[in-house]
Formats: sequence, structure tokens, C-alpha cells
Amino acid sequence: MTAATQAAPTSLRRRSIDEVLTDARSRLHRVTPDQAERAVAAGAVLVDIRPAAQRAAEGSWPGAMIIERNVLEWRFDPANEARLPIASYDLKVIITCQEGYTSSLAAAALQELGITRATDVIGGYAAWRRGNDRTD
Repeated sequence: MTAATQAAPTSLRRRSIDEVLTDARSRLHRVTPDQAERAVAAGAVLVDIRPAAQRAAEGSWPGAMIIERNVLEWRFDPANEARLPIASYDLKVIITCQEGYTSSLAAAALQELGITRATDVIGGYAAWRRGNDRTD
């Protein structure tokens, strides 16, 4: 038996990214861009996880907090030393990416940390931009 074989739990099985995405989304109450804006007005936090280059090329959602995907869990985990001051298990966090795929996986990851109100924007920034005729 190799070290790699020993390290892999027997409960893991191979799944496609489509299966992983479907599983993640089954746990989310996803919102439209309009619903996201209403939630933000009511106190939710909108988080843009896109890389800087993509935000520079595509534009930004006004009022969105910028936290790139690679540090998201560390910033929102209330038990982590690198957490943001607003980190809370009760915080409503709405994640957006470019088209609403990576954001679903990210929101599900936050839910796994116990941030049960985490969700994402259906269609992501691109859907918001289309709905607002943005030409930034």
C-alpha cells in the first residue's frame, strides 16, 4: 500500500465537477442580483471573489466587499485568527463570481464552516451587469 493510498479515506468517491456543483447548490438558497441588492440593503454582505484582473477587465459591483476566493474561508470563519471583524455564524453572506459557478462552491464551503446563511448570486456579476446595463 502506498502513502497516497493510505492517506485517502475510503468514503471518498470520484465525482465530476457537475456533481459537486449540484450538491453544493442543493444546500443553497440562491438569489437573483435584485434579491442580492435588497438583502444588502437589509444588512447582508455581498462579497466579490473574482481575481483582480477579472474585476479590472469586467468591472465591479458597487458596494461589494472584495475578498478573493483563495482567502474567503479564513476571512469569514469566526473561529479563525485571520477573520474579518464582521465574521459571524449568523452573518448573511452573498457570494458573487463572474457567472455564478465558483460562487456556489464558495458559499457551500462557508456553510460547511457553520455560516448557514451563506449563499450566492444566480448568474453572478455578469447577470447583475446585464440587468443594470453597466458599461464600466
